[in-house]
Amino acid sequence: MVVLLTNDDGIQALGLRALYRALLGAGIEVVVVAPLTEQSAVGHAVTIFSPLRSKQIKEDGFQGIGISGTPVDCVKWALNFYFQEKKPDLVISGINNGANVGIDILYSGTVSAATEGALANIPSLAVSIDDFRPADLEQEARWVSRFIFEVDWPALPKRTVLNLNFPGIGVEKSKGLKICPHTDVIYEDRYEKRLDPRGREYFWLTGVIPLKKVRPDTDRYLLSQGYITLTPLQLDLTNYQLLRDKDKWFKNK
Repeated sequence: MVVLLTNDDGIQALGLRALYRALLGAGIEVVVVAPLTEQSAVGHAVTIFSPLRSKQIKEDGFQGIGISGTPVDCVKWALNFYFQEKKPDLVISGINNGANVGIDILYSGTVSAATEGALANIPSLAVSIDDFRPADLEQEARWVSRFIFEVDWPALPKRTVLNLNFPGIGVEKSKGLKICPHTDVIYEDRYEKRLDPRGREYFWLTGVIPLKKVRPDTDRYLLSQGYITLTPLQLDLTNYQLLRDKDKWFKNK
């Protein structure tokens, strides 16, 4: 098996390095193409107004290619330049610092990188942890290296992304895996107004998904209860109900 490994936290990130070691330890060939700098919350952005540059990185038993762009840039570049003759068997993006549940899937560079793999009809997995400052992700990485052999990837519908999230309590303390839908509850956003050292205003976005509004069978709730969550995502955003009811809402049909 050949895995294209990427992320949005950057090629130096703890989660990516842990996954790299775990996948190699499982006998998997790993090709790393990841952003040179952190690209969190850039979504499916693609660089079109500036050139991309690549840098070979070899250090401490690790090797990969850093790209001066977004996570999606990394996957596009890898598929066009590195994998010209034969595509990878699997695209894995992560392990991301911070959960990617619910509306996060639209903002997330981690999920978007996996989505780009799915657009190329390559089975794809996004991996995140419900912790913005994890100290050690070796157990989660080894869990993923075992999990990928439990999935019948060819049996999945084309252009499917599996979105995996770990609770921030450690694999050994988790309650196991739950396959579930994502929540449709959105963030309660707010901006904190602060002052810089020169007394000028600036604003910092913060917010939470209010757990009291979240259904108990969805990813955000189950993750908060200590479960590992897995959500199959599809790329078709069509509202089929409105298509069926078009006579009711569109006058010039």
